Amino acid sequence: MRGRIPEEKIQDIRERTDIVEVISSYLPLKRSGANHLGLCPFHGEKTPSFNVNAPRQIFHCFGCGVGGNVFSFVMKMEGLSFPEAARQLGERVGIEIAEEALSPAEEEKRVEADRLARINEVACDFYHQILLESPDGRAARRYLRDRGYDGEIARRFRLGYAPERWEALAGHLAAKGFDPALGRQLGLIRPGKEGRSDYDLFRKRLLFPILDLAGRVTAFGGRVLDDSLPKYINSPESPIYHKGRVLFGLCEAREGMRQRREGIVVEGYFDQMALHRAGFTNAVATCGTALTVEHARLLKRYAERLLLLFDQDSAGRKATFRAMEVLLAEGIPASVVALEPGEDPDSFLRLHGVEDFSRRLEAARPVLEVYMETVLAEHGASIEGTTRAVDEILPRLRLIPGEIERSLYLRALAARTGIAEDLLRRQAEKGGPANRPVLERAPQAPRPQAAAAPRNRREGPTRDIKTQEWLLVMMLADGTIRARVAEEGPELLFSDDDRRAIAAGILALAGEDGSLSETILIDSLAEEQKAILSGILIKDEKAFADDPAAIFEGCRQAAALERIRRRIRELPAIMAAAEAAGDLQGRTACQAELVELKRKLKK
Repeated sequence: MRGRIPEEKIQDIRERTDIVEVISSYLPLKRSGANHLGLCPFHGEKTPSFNVNAPRQIFHCFGCGVGGNVFSFVMKMEGLSFPEAARQLGERVGIEIAEEALSPAEEEKRVEADRLARINEVACDFYHQILLESPDGRAARRYLRDRGYDGEIARRFRLGYAPERWEALAGHLAAKGFDPALGRQLGLIRPGKEGRSDYDLFRKRLLFPILDLAGRVTAFGGRVLDDSLPKYINSPESPIYHKGRVLFGLCEAREGMRQRREGIVVEGYFDQMALHRAGFTNAVATCGTALTVEHARLLKRYAERLLLLFDQDSAGRKATFRAMEVLLAEGIPASVVALEPGEDPDSFLRLHGVEDFSRRLEAARPVLEVYMETVLAEHGASIEGTTRAVDEILPRLRLIPGEIERSLYLRALAARTGIAEDLLRRQAEKGGPANRPVLERAPQAPRPQAAAAPRNRREGPTRDIKTQEWLLVMMLADGTIRARVAEEGPELLFSDDDRRAIAAGILALAGEDGSLSETILIDSLAEEQKAILSGILIKDEKAFADDPAAIFEGCRQAAALERIRRRIRELPAIMAAAEAAGDLQGRTACQAELVELKRKLKK
């Protein structure tokens, strides 16, 4: 554990760091007016849309929407936390970060973690040398060659081999002077019984070192060379290894994920290595566990979309759908790659080649679509079966954060089952099971297209979003406008949560003399809000200089109109729910409100 970085050091790093210089070390930039332009490193593009503004020390890509300050760039580019990015930038400009003192307990924990990491590194080197050079590793070398893996792959992934001897590693660590208790804490060695000496966990197994994001060995996975069981065993959890937070190959795959904007998730070590060897450098593997929320959040740093490629059997389907629930809740689009039964990525690539595999990736289908098909097929086409299937599917649809995508899937479910879409929508909004006694039949509709994969360029902002951004520009430049926004309230003028948060930040940080530090404002925001604000700041605010009062009035009216439109969109579902509950008075009141709102909208 490392101590916190004092705020004054953060300020020193910010003042001494030039964002143009930092970003230029990653990609070429060309000056264009007040900005520098380049090809965005976070999405593929042929025409530069990545802008860096030196005076404001911000960046923004108008293609994919990323943006922020120099800390944001390094965090996204390297997959680092804010403290890690700050330390890296501090080293770059020669600022030695004097961390706040650790407590005795924290210092003891840090020292212990360093010792454990050192033992893992020594064990990795020991097993690696046996695989590459020792007679004990001859069978493992032959096994790798038979599967098409050469010495280069073995060295790249630091593969190793644990010999058949019971005390090979235990003796090696003792000879190096390590405390046996630390080896036991890592699970690499186990205490002997009845006075016997310690013995090794891994024996007669090919070993796969599991690395953290810094490239340090945190654990091992071990595979037998024959058909004996268990086929795989992994290091137990320890103070430096938590299997729910680590993915095999992520250290090597994050750059490939960032460039392709998608990641491939497989189950096995050989699957990941086979994909990497074939040029699919954006693949990772779970370490003998289900995909967790921590895994999803790690992957979200680097990939906008995930391809799930688990075993093609019943257990693999269950793992796929468990992962689906985690990814849906985290807002990460995911699709399923289908291979023939009995195939895995390693065997498929050896038999069919890279081109066929690429076609399988391109044909991947949204995981929720596959899930719906599977559940409906399992329960059958009877009324009872369809009802049970819908009861099972609706809770998963509720996990979809986007209203449009959720609506498309509800329409697809209505088309597949013949249940009226309005009924499915009401049940989904109620959060309860589908109404069992009544299955309203709807006309069969054409099957809607699945949601498209993320595109390289974003859709343009809506008129309402543009209006809110105009207002933010004026708030940044004009204290009078800030006062009017404060008087009316950001909640009435900003329907979008992130832009409302930016407006609140402007009001909170503006000085009584009208001063406002853009740097402090950016630092106070969440990363998504930094990206939005950087895009606003890089645009030319001179377009709003002619008549700020008139533009403000237009923004105010536009916000009022959007509130009316939003309420009009909400009322039909509220009316339907009131009718279903027998609340005729509530439905009549909603109907009257709807008529009045439509009258106001026309006026």
